[in-house]
Amino acid sequence: MKAARFDYVRPGDIAGALAALAQADGRAKLVAGGQSLGPMLNLRLARPSLLIDVSRLRDLQQIEDRGDTWRIGAGVTHARLEDTPLAGAPMLREVAATIAYRSVRNRGTIAGSLAHADPAADWPLALTALGASVDIRGPRPRRLPVERFLLGTFTTALEPNELIVAIEVPKLSPAGRHGYYKFCRKTGDFAEASAAAVFDPRTGAARLYFGALRGTPQPLAALAQCVARDGKRPASETVAEAVRQSAPDLDPVEHRMATAAVTRALEQVFKS
Repeated sequence: MKAARFDYVRPGDIAGALAALAQADGRAKLVAGGQSLGPMLNLRLARPSLLIDVSRLRDLQQIEDRGDTWRIGAGVTHARLEDTPLAGAPMLREVAATIAYRSVRNRGTIAGSLAHADPAADWPLALTALGASVDIRGPRPRRLPVERFLLGTFTTALEPNELIVAIEVPKLSPAGRHGYYKFCRKTGDFAEASAAAVFDPRTGAARLYFGALRGTPQPLAALAQCVARDGKRPASETVAEAVRQSAPDLDPVEHRMATAAVTRALEQVFKS
């Protein structure tokens, strides 16, 4: 099947992209890497009247060190993050390297993945655990924590007349630890269950989530605080109970997969 008819523009800057969005009155789609939108267009799951190509906007391609944070431009690809060591944020490189296949990573972008909000994707979970925030431009510039930006399956807080310009990712101190694990049927597939953990005693960060099984990453806040306080890996029964309390509607297979993903993410925390 081929995409339904649409118009196409390639604005020269962010202001031009925002103007095109405003004129389209909710009937436009932004495209950068196109790794999710392309198949949706061909299957006619998405039928925009206008496609706004932002793939060449230089302002969306920057990676900036801002001291305590890394500012990652919306158009930065997974492959670029995979190839770029970022001091204080090694989890970005590790997660990027596990996304799909290199051909997909060469085109797909960090903000495109986040805006698509597929529960099984890597960035929604990883960026939530990292405490990242989304820099949004529109009629009123705003910044939202990723946890508040993600509203549900394929649903975000992004309005039709807005676009993501960057992701702000806090750095970990030298004492910080992290873990990320996902179960896939084969390498390159979307996750069937996943988990991410970030702990930093110097900043007080203690974040633990599992993903892929529900619309948004599911927090395990109480367990994270226990791990941070005790400084040791919890027993499998403790993890299982925390998952059960966080998502009591998981079926037995989902519960076992979530528990195993969280356990393995925590194992990485204590090995690092």
